[in-house]
Amino acid sequence: MTEKPRLHYFNGRGRMECVRWLLSAAGVAFEEQFYDTKEEFEKLLKSGDLMFQQVPMVEIDGLKLVQTRAILNYIAGKYNLNGKDLKEKAYIDMYAEGVCDLFTLVLSIFFLPEDAKEKQRCLIKDKAVNRYLPVYNKALENQDFLVGNQLSMADVLLLDVILSVQEFHDDILQDFPNLQAFKERISEIPTINKFLQPGSQRKPMADAVYVETVKRVLYS
Repeated sequence: MTEKPRLHYFNGRGRMECVRWLLSAAGVAFEEQFYDTKEEFEKLLKSGDLMFQQVPMVEIDGLKLVQTRAILNYIAGKYNLNGKDLKEKAYIDMYAEGVCDLFTLVLSIFFLPEDAKEKQRCLIKDKAVNRYLPVYNKALENQDFLVGNQLSMADVLLLDVILSVQEFHDDILQDFPNLQAFKERISEIPTINKFLQPGSQRKPMADAVYVETVKRVLYS
């Protein structure tokens, strides 16, 4: 039996959550190794497995992959989530990069001082409404998926970021009907719907415990 992919990260979303989403959408079961102490993380560093001395890292097919985009591209290629040709792959990559740019704004808010968080919330909404969501809404005119006629990495990552932004602005899709329909449609895909259910390996919004764990392990 092939070993399950093993994900090395903290017990929270961060830069690993999109990997969890993509594996789950592909119907791939995975295991997780969480790092809660500086000592545990230093042991991983000393192993030499982290090419750039940082997580996330995913063990899969005998490889120890680092860098989120490289991990996502490997999984997408392995499980037919990267389009049918180079042209489709290029569009998938462009859409995925846009999602990652928006998601970076979401990730950073949890590590900001309290007096800076409201400004970041406003920035997230401004960039989402005026830069990113219009692109995806237009791409979804008269089609079910962002690229081609089947689910791709770009669709999975887009749903992830939509749900994440809605945790701050629940009305963010009010002017984007194609994205509203997309959200409902993609959420009903069986493997994705399973990941959205309570008890799955999907992580909750970052809380103070997660933030303090990351700071303690990486920066203390």
